[in-house]
This record gives sequence, structure tokens and C-alpha cells, in this order.
Amino acid sequence: MLNFDVKFQGGNIMSSRENANVLWFNELHRQDVNLVGGKSSSLGEMTSSMDVPVPYGFATTARAYRYFMQATGLNDKVNALLNGIKDYEDSDELHATCEQIRNLIVGATMPTDLANDIQKAYVDLADKVGQSDPFVAIRSSATAEDLPNASFAGQQESYLNIKGAADVVNRVQQCYSSLFTDRATYYRHKQQFPYEKVALSAAVQMMVFSKASGIMFSVNVANGDDTKIVIDGIRGLGEYIVLGKVTPNHFVIDKKSMKIVERNIVKQPVELMRVANGGTKEQVVPADLQDKQVLTDSQVIELAGYAQEIEKHYGCYMDMEYALDTNTNRLWIVQARPETVWSQRNKQKAAPTDENVVAEADAKVVVRGLPASPGLASGVVHVIDNPKDIDKFKQGEVLVTLMTSPDWVPAMKKAAAIVTNNGGMTCHAAIVSREMQIPCIVGTESRHVAATDVLKTGDVVTVDAKNGVVYQGKVAGLFKSAKSATPVTGQVVAAETFAPTATGVMMNLGDPELADKYSSLPADGIGLMREEFLWTTYIHEHPLYLIEEGHPEKVVDMLADGIAKVARAMAPRPVVLRLSDFKSSEYRKLKGGEKFEPHEPADLLGWRGASRYYDPKYINAFKLELAAVKKVRNEFGLKNLNVMIPFVRTVAEAQRVTDIMRDQGLVRNADFKVYMMAEIPSNIILADQFNQFIDGYSIGSNDLTMLLLGCDRNNDTVASLFDERNLAVKRAIRHLIKAAHKDGKTVSICGQAPSEFPDFTNFLIQSGIDYVSVNPDMVKATKRNVAHFEQRIMLDKATGRGLQDPTDYDWE
Repeated sequence: MLNFDVKFQGGNIMSSRENANVLWFNELHRQDVNLVGGKSSSLGEMTSSMDVPVPYGFATTARAYRYFMQATGLNDKVNALLNGIKDYEDSDELHATCEQIRNLIVGATMPTDLANDIQKAYVDLADKVGQSDPFVAIRSSATAEDLPNASFAGQQESYLNIKGAADVVNRVQQCYSSLFTDRATYYRHKQQFPYEKVALSAAVQMMVFSKASGIMFSVNVANGDDTKIVIDGIRGLGEYIVLGKVTPNHFVIDKKSMKIVERNIVKQPVELMRVANGGTKEQVVPADLQDKQVLTDSQVIELAGYAQEIEKHYGCYMDMEYALDTNTNRLWIVQARPETVWSQRNKQKAAPTDENVVAEADAKVVVRGLPASPGLASGVVHVIDNPKDIDKFKQGEVLVTLMTSPDWVPAMKKAAAIVTNNGGMTCHAAIVSREMQIPCIVGTESRHVAATDVLKTGDVVTVDAKNGVVYQGKVAGLFKSAKSATPVTGQVVAAETFAPTATGVMMNLGDPELADKYSSLPADGIGLMREEFLWTTYIHEHPLYLIEEGHPEKVVDMLADGIAKVARAMAPRPVVLRLSDFKSSEYRKLKGGEKFEPHEPADLLGWRGASRYYDPKYINAFKLELAAVKKVRNEFGLKNLNVMIPFVRTVAEAQRVTDIMRDQGLVRNADFKVYMMAEIPSNIILADQFNQFIDGYSIGSNDLTMLLLGCDRNNDTVASLFDERNLAVKRAIRHLIKAAHKDGKTVSICGQAPSEFPDFTNFLIQSGIDYVSVNPDMVKATKRNVAHFEQRIMLDKATGRGLQDPTDYDWE
């Protein structure tokens, strides 16, 4: 492969850059976003102003795109078609219109002078690098993308392994059409960004024949730690990272010491490679390389150096792509753009002015509560009493409210921290916050002062969710203390290892967007995927309403897409999807729900779970859920997906629901498991009869404890009585395990108790439980606890020193 380091002779292609159709990378700088878009200007900046290896090339300009659209008469046609869209939420209408626009653009004849300029630039590129008809990558670059406060990244297309002047022109035109994909058009509409304000540049750069590639960030995107650099890498071309088809090697590098402080090497069985004709193909990675690092340590450090240099030059967190050339073994930076999520979040966390900054010694505690999800954050308070107001909540604010429920998730995802009046360690706010790794304090009212009585919208506070304390103002010293408490090692840290365990450790998950992030955890699969999250975050509409409106496919498609993200990220490890278990009050909050939902005084014990599935009023909605499961398993080929039926009151219900599933083509077999939540006393008492219809149980210890002890954990008056370690609960669990194992069924638990109480995990293991399923933040700790307890049991048996438990007797 030729070295792309080309020396330049100066001079523009046209006398005025503003009137040029094509500009070379060395003529471009980052301020040229309006000329060539974010991607092209960034490539130009690194080429012209930095000592960073970038494959050379040129960019068509925004002027060229606008000239093309005007000369072909497409502007008026596109405007007419866009103005004709009646409902952007109607995916069929949007798709049909966008497809028509793209066909018009691709079918138009490019003005001769523009086509000649592009072809001449390609020929000149061949001369500059000393190759005839070189292979190039053509990447779209919109003039409104890659800006820290308005990212349109990923909305347009790129084309790889393109060869020949005529084909380059054709691909540039296809780039133009990609400005009108369904997703990009919808995104601009939702952002209220007129399409006329967006133009498209095509960056044409020398192709790197990658034997490895990946992405890197100059901030740890998992937690916002800007003292670290994160690098992910796979073998072959980088598309398989984007598609999630291959789990990348993961490296974390400390900026100060420039040492690798964390690594996770995952087996990579396949790679996407270029073939001789310019196309690509998937091929199997040789067995001896599948579990080896795709980059050497020195290459990782080299990339980290480039990341640090690029961040310093741009003055902000950066998101970069790189490639390792097959022939020269040289690393190339193929893209760099500002990172948007933490740039915005940290910017907003820092929003409090200096007058709100207080010294640590002067910090005043205003509220105390239970530390439900650890972390430290500062921000502006936004008090919300009614879920109808959550749309007003802004990114980076501190959410203060009475209590959250599933329909609050969109606001929770934006929050710097969450503080609630009510709730305990197993409430909705606590569970979701831990999963999202958002600092959260709950139950402030139980500590005598309700957060909503003290905190007002607009206040600046610091939330110390490790200790359950809210301070007035921004206590800057706490953040310095937290940072200095983080150990920085000067040595390479080996990949974490975990002892194998007979008891499986699974993971609970709701948000599919977190699946890739958590897939590298040492979990044996997903023991509980909550379907309700998909309804409140993605679908928003009641299933019966969508059926009535003639759009049942929306349920199937959106459920399937969300479920598939998790199943694909975790494959081949099993994923257990809990079918819908909304209560009527929660279903009623979905669009159209008022018409179909009853008002129940105690919906915890009302129309929920299995009782809905066979009800004539709801069965058609349930069949849509089953169709989504079939789509994931059959169309997407993700056979690791299994299902779980919640809140099954009677044996007859179990039979009726599994009969419906069978009629819809979902039949229990060695390849497809049907589990049942064990959360009602009848599930325990009649386990020997439930066994005939299912493959196993997952103990929902929250509901089971409430129903066994007769107390509502969300009612502060009696919440102190709620204890999953109560002897009645432990005896019930032991009975279930014994009855299930008698018929070869498995038992797991998906409640919070194993995360909170290691002694309870010990009890479960001694009782013979098959799996424990915990939130992502507790997977590693639980894995180690399980290994420790199992080793203790083996040692005790070997020495004859068996442990005694108050439930170790025949109590039947």
C-alpha cells in the first residue's frame, strides 16, 4: 500500500474557494464547515494543521451540491414532496416520499462542468499518490453535522472500495440522495431544521485496506471521565462495529501516564474484508487469532497519542475512527468529530455560575435520603409533580419528584441526578437509575424532609448519591476529591478474570441502547429484559389504539427492533424477555390508553400479566407481542431469545397462555424456552402443577415478598416491614427450588435482594438456585460473591463442616 503522505504545490482548483466545486484536504480547515461540512473540514484540519496520519483526498463542496440541486430543478420538486407529507410519524408515508426524492436525485443528470471537476480531481489524486485508478472511500459530510450542539452524524451514507472516475461521480450523486433517507429526513423535521439549510459534501479519500479498525473517544463515554481515552477495535473493516455484529476489544488508557489501565479482549469469530473487485465479504477469523488482541499495546498507545493531540487541537472531547493498513501495518485516522453526549452533559453540569460554587467546608446539607444509585453530580433542579410535564425537562438537570414510573424514563435518561420523596432500594427510580448509572437518592421523606418541599426549580445543588446527601450549591471540592480518589496506575492492567461458577449470573436490562455497552460484562445472559421499557421509550402508544388506527405493524416492528438489539449484543448467550406486565394505570398513560383501560383502585392486584393475554378485550394486542418474538427469532435468526410470562395466578392461566403461544407458532422445545415469573404465593404452592407448562421460573422477589407479607414496599407507612430475607420468603423460595428441580425445571431470581445482600445470595446458592439475575452495576461483584460462596460450600463439605440455616429442615 502506498504511503499517503503527499507533498503539495499550492494553489486552489478554482480561484475562489467559495465558488469551487472541489477542494483538497490541505486547503481545508475546521472553520470550513459551511463549505464542506463537519467531516470534510475535520479531515482537512488534520491534514493541513496537524501531524496526524490521514489518508489524502478531496471534498466536493456545499456550493457543488446546491448547484446540482438548482441546475437539475430538484429543489422545487423536493420541497413539494416534503410539504406534501401529512404525518411524519406515519412511517409508510415518510418512506414512500423519501424513496421518491432519492430516486429523483439519483436519476438526474449531473451538470457536465460539475461532473468534469469531480473526475479531474480523482485523476489528479491518482497522480499525487502514484497509482492508476486508486480505490477510494467516499464519505458524506453534511454542513449541519458533527457540531457539538446539533449532531447530524450518521444520518447520511458512505461508500467504500470505489474505483474509476465515472463511478466516483455516481457515488457522489448517491451521497447527495442519502441526505433524504427516512431517518435523516425525520431527524431534521424533529429538530425543526429546514432541509434548505443543509448541504452535502462528499469526502473522497484514499482507501485504507484495513486488517483492523475501530473507534476511539478522548473521554470515557461510559461515565464521562475525561482523564481517560477509550479505544475499541475489531478485525477487518469497521462496519461490523456499527452493526454490532462483532464485539470489539476494549481498551481504556490513562491520559496522564499513557498506560493501558483496563482491557477487555472478546473472541471475534468473523471479520468483514475487502475483495479484489472492490466489494466486501465476511470471512472466518483463523482460530488461533479469534481471542487475540487486534492491536498491539504499542499501537493502542500510539492511537491514544493521536486522540490526545486531536482533543488538544480542537479543545473539546473527540469521537474518532481509525484503520490499520494491511500492507504497511500503519495506523490512519479516517475521521474525527466532536463527541456530543458528554460534551453537552458536562457543559450543562458546569452550568452553575461561580456564585453558586461553595467550598467543601461551607457545604450545607439540604436533603438526605437513601443512596439508591451511587455517583456524584451537580446541576440545576427541576421539580416535576406530574408526568405530563416531563417534556419540559432539559438535559443535565437534576430531576426532583415524588416518585417515578415507567413513563418517566425519557426524562430520567436526560437527568444529571434524580432525587425522590418516596421509594426504597427496589423502587422504579432506584432500579432504572442503577441500570443507567445515574446518581439517585430516594425516600427523602422517610428521612423527615421531602425533597419537593425543600428544593425548588432553578436551585443549584450537588447530589452525593454515594452517601445519600444533597448539598446546596455546587460543591466543587467534592468532585476534586472523587477524582483524586480514583487510582491511577502506571502499569498495564491485565484483563479481568472471573472464576467459573455452577450458579449462573445473569443480568437485568430494560434499555436496548445499553445492550452493547454492557455486553462485555461477565454475565451468562439476560435473565430479565423488561418489555415495558420499549413501550414507554419507543412506542408510546397503546397497542389496542394502534390496532384501531390500522397500524399494528408498528408494535411488531418496534418491539422486534428493540428486542433484537439486546439479543444480538448478547448472542450466543440467552436472553429472557418478560412479556408485557404494565398495570392498567401505566397502560392508560400511553397514547389512546384512556379508551381501553379500566380505573382500578388496586392495580397491583388487577388486570396485569397473564390475565390480559387471553382476555377477549386484549388478546389481539398480545398476539402482536408474540409476532415480534417470532420476527426476532425467525427473520433475524436470533435463536437465543426466550420468553417469560409474568403474574400467572392459576395453573389454568398458564395453560391458556401457552396454548395461545402454540397457536401463534411459538412452541416450547430444546431451542425455545418458556419461563414463568414466580411472584404469587400460588406459584410456590402449586409449582408441581405449573411445571407441566413451563421450562423454569424466575422469582420476582419484590412482588412475592409483598404478597407473602401483605405489605406494599412503596407505602412508607409499612415499607419497613418489607424484607426479602424474611423467613417466610426464604421458605417459599426453598420449596419452589425443590419442586421445580423434581421435574427438571430451573429456578432463577431477578429481584434486587442478591444485589443488596450477599448473605441472601449465599442462601440462594445453598438452596440450589440455578441463576441469579442482577442489575449491570452488580454483575462483577455478584460473580465474585457466587464463586466465593460456592468454594466455601465445597470446602465445608470436604471438611464435614456443613453450614446451618434456619430453613434447613423438613417443613412440608
